[in-house]
Amino acid sequence: MAATAVRYLRSVGAATTAAPRTPAEALPRPDLRTVRDDERLPVAPDEFRRVLGHFASGVTVITARDADGPTGFACQSFASLSLDPPLVSFMVARTSTTWPRIARAGTFCVNVLGAEQGALCRGFAVSGADKFAGVAYEDAPATGSPLLDSVPAWIDCRIHAVHTGGDHLIVVGRVEALGATEEGDPLLFHRGAFGRFSR
Repeated sequence: MAATAVRYLRSVGAATTAAPRTPAEALPRPDLRTVRDDERLPVAPDEFRRVLGHFASGVTVITARDADGPTGFACQSFASLSLDPPLVSFMVARTSTTWPRIARAGTFCVNVLGAEQGALCRGFAVSGADKFAGVAYEDAPATGSPLLDSVPAWIDCRIHAVHTGGDHLIVVGRVEALGATEEGDPLLFHRGAFGRFSR
């Protein structure tokens, strides 16, 4: 049957072999739009902090354990991200000396601080000190990261992804375990000072 079709095509002068392919022309590359100088909004860092300080946030301590022991830092830029899969995120300065240790550990625990834990937060906000001196904690159940005593809530995570966000890193964690108490008010941070939630 195939041979008959080929004979017929030859008899009418039709091509019996595929014409050589010509390379397809590539689509034009889209212009990669960047921010031009005349589009930049001149925002002074102090003014940026002052205005964004009006956004009240909760306060956490992000902890981890690497080969050198426990480590952690105070963090207000924490948020829930996804329900399915369960993901959370926090931001950390790219200059942080604590972050490389958390990255090496590959895991972390978010310790949500209560209204009476301002001093604990200040202890984890300093650089270069032994932040765990006199701080009681136990191992978080899934990762072994430090779970600080008496925190009203905690989220035990594995690092899921890390993205660059200007002078900070956006760290995404997959939740492995979590827990909370039903008592106590949160520690809030607003305009450079700690505050309380009033019902």
